[in-house]
Amino acid sequence: MEQVENGVFVSVEYTGTLANGEIFDSSKNRQPLEVHMGAGQMIPGFEKALLGMTINEKKTFTLEADDAYGSRDEELMRNFPRSSTPPGAVPEVGQIVALQTPDGQQIPAKIVKVDDQNITLDMNHPLAGEPLTFEVEVVGISDTPTQSVEDCGDGCGDGCCDGCCGCC
Repeated sequence: MEQVENGVFVSVEYTGTLANGEIFDSSKNRQPLEVHMGAGQMIPGFEKALLGMTINEKKTFTLEADDAYGSRDEELMRNFPRSSTPPGAVPEVGQIVALQTPDGQQIPAKIVKVDDQNITLDMNHPLAGEPLTFEVEVVGISDTPTQSVEDCGDGCGDGCCDGCCGCC
């Protein structure tokens, strides 16, 4: 396998940074990220940038918000009555909480305001609205997966990625 194309499994070492240079995610000290190309596991611009790369090739690219996690949507700022919090919970600004949809899916939300009556949650992806720069190196290309879901590289080992890299 010579080149990254749809349908293959590509392993990449990567570092993702924000416009201010802050690293938001990296495969350093972890397994490389394995992407099943064309399967929609990654943010669209990431897969597109990998297409055509070859083994050991390095590349740096910047994705605008539309090719990453999208623009921020102010309609995803929601107020919930403080009385709806579980007994004993002490909501604080900056905390990440998990909301559950009727079908059981969990959605992370960040507490952005707390007052006597309400808790305001931001349900946008934490990187929504951000341009993202990635430094990548293709370290493997295969017709079959080389990692199990549990080994996707987020370090938790429970098959559940942090959602930042989109590897699962």
